[in-house]
Amino acid sequence: MPLFVISWTDRADGGADIRAAARPDHLAYVAANPGVVKLGGPFLDDDETMVGSLMIIEAADLEAAADFHANDPYRLAGLFERSQIRPWRVTIGSLG
Repeated sequence: MPLFVISWTDRADGGADIRAAARPDHLAYVAANPGVVKLGGPFLDDDETMVGSLMIIEAADLEAAADFHANDPYRLAGLFERSQIRPWRVTIGSLG
């Protein structure tokens, strides 16, 4: 099945509070969709504050990847300033 990278930048105004409030639901959403997220985690600023995220997901096609992203509790809570979904292929290393 194809892989996709979802990357996003958190809102500067209140993003940290939105992220903290939505984090349990976001993690539950990922857990409720086993096998979709292959790798993921936050982008950090110089103070190691979470300021965005990156996920590598497996989905049938771009539409399915967009649907997964659209229903993420982080997105539903209004966390993202901007986000992007792109097809991706492993060339070096593995996701094991």
